[in-house]
Amino acid sequence: MPQTPAQDSTGGLALPEIVDSHCHLDFPDFADEIPQVIARARAAGVTRMVTICTRLASEPAVRAIAEAHDGVFYAAGTHPMRAGEEPMATMEQLVALARHPKFVGIGETGLDYHYSADSAAAQQESLRIHIAAARETGLPLVIHARNADDDMARILAEEHRAGAYGCVMHCFSSSAELAQAALELGFYLSMSGIAAFPRSAELRAIFAAAPLDRILLETDSPYLAPPPHRGRRNEPAYTAHTARTGAEVFGLTLAEFAAATSANFDRLFTRAAAGARAA
Repeated sequence: MPQTPAQDSTGGLALPEIVDSHCHLDFPDFADEIPQVIARARAAGVTRMVTICTRLASEPAVRAIAEAHDGVFYAAGTHPMRAGEEPMATMEQLVALARHPKFVGIGETGLDYHYSADSAAAQQESLRIHIAAARETGLPLVIHARNADDDMARILAEEHRAGAYGCVMHCFSSSAELAQAALELGFYLSMSGIAAFPRSAELRAIFAAAPLDRILLETDSPYLAPPPHRGRRNEPAYTAHTARTGAEVFGLTLAEFAAATSANFDRLFTRAAAGARAA
């Protein structure tokens, strides 16, 4: 889809359109400030964003944010770190939620053995349920992976053989082997502020080796703010800083990289692309 530049809030040159494919606007960090956060994002060229629900009990609040703001879409699922404490989601629940026109993805789901290895069995069961819902709805899966590369690659491949589905490896910071396994399945890798950290040269090399047409951008805000905001609260406007890093990694201008990643977003998150065209 052709990208329409956003107007620079300073009245200067138009900014390229950037998409924050993963943020958490319902988190307390943004309490009573969501309109201002969204306004700052738009002023930075971030015209669309997906706010992610990490437990189904929070879905109504996340949905309300998306309903209240143009250019804001949402996804819902059970985060792997909550899989051992939340009621197990069912495919039927997820499919029912997916009927909302601003619901654009399933998750985030996945595996996290760094903080929650004791719930590995529940995480794997939850992940397979979310994959089934992605397959049923045709909406992309949003994957969180940490310290679980072998099981993650195995389950994603097993399930893909059972029936294709779309997927983004959100906030990708895992191994080159998991990146390659995901890319071979046709999945996408999402670049967060981690890629802009000075010590992330190895991660930048993983992204540089990936096809440009499989790269998305995100903040995972309020976490992982890129320089020059590292250590402070992250917010969708800061996707622009990560986009500059991505442009350097791929040897492109900011406008070229923003256009490529926005087109990738539209290709994966087809409902969000359709909603943008209808607006």
